[in-house]
Amino acid sequence: MFKKDITPGAKTKVKSSAQRGIRTKILDTYPLLTPYIEDILPKKEQLDLIKLPDRVSLYTLGTTPLFFQHMDDALMPHLALVHRYPGCFARLRIDRGAIRFVLSGATLMTPGLTSAGGRLPGDPEDAEGRYGREDLEPGTVVVIEAEGKENACMVGVLKAGTAEMKKVKKGQACEAGHYLGDGLWALNLG
Repeated sequence: MFKKDITPGAKTKVKSSAQRGIRTKILDTYPLLTPYIEDILPKKEQLDLIKLPDRVSLYTLGTTPLFFQHMDDALMPHLALVHRYPGCFARLRIDRGAIRFVLSGATLMTPGLTSAGGRLPGDPEDAEGRYGREDLEPGTVVVIEAEGKENACMVGVLKAGTAEMKKVKKGQACEAGHYLGDGLWALNLG
């Protein structure tokens, strides 16, 4: 979605009523953010909306990017927010071989998640349950981590459910929404 450099459009202040609605939508979509919502989106602070190309809206607090949304799709967290609160989002892990494809903006394929280095919910090798126990449905916003790396490298939307991925082990798994080094990551809001 953000493969090339992007230039921000108009910056507008979000009305307080709309800001409350966004806050509610964030908590409904990402319930694990509830203890941190005052740090992320304080009630007394002004939320800004920046229009980006291809009908993408970026919500920021000052110069800090928080969430973005393509038209009426789901609110997706910016990687800067994911890096601050990594345990608050549904996560999957790709193997080392898939890293270069993800960082070039390619659609994530199922073998990158089902191979030895990949992790899906309910994986027997994930003893502490870092990647969850329940299977995820198509359309779920997920954070993609990479084998051997500390921070997440991509935020995307599942094209197939994780139960189906485990069974079929091929096909498209996740559509790239935002990844390290893309135009949204490099966007200068200062």
